[in-house]
Amino acid sequence: MVIEALVTSVLTVLIPIYLVSFLLYVVRVVKGPTIPDRVLAVDSLGYDLAAFMVVLSILLKSPLMVVSGLALALWVYAFDIYIAKYLEAKEMGE
Repeated sequence: MVIEALVTSVLTVLIPIYLVSFLLYVVRVVKGPTIPDRVLAVDSLGYDLAAFMVVLSILLKSPLMVVSGLALALWVYAFDIYIAKYLEAKEMGE
């Protein structure tokens, strides 16, 4: 029971840290000086949101959120590949 209380207290400390990072990523998406900066902010926001879902699933004892977080991480990875191919084709002039 002591370990469960420790894990719960650590996770409750992590939640505000994640929320602040989400806010900073949203600011970077809105105010980003270049398109790659905005893409990187969306990418980081997606991966952090997936990790946040895993943290919440541990805290709420809901294993379904882990699967949702994994699916979100895979979608973010597909987004990375799509943007990289688009920017590469645009750079080469095709």
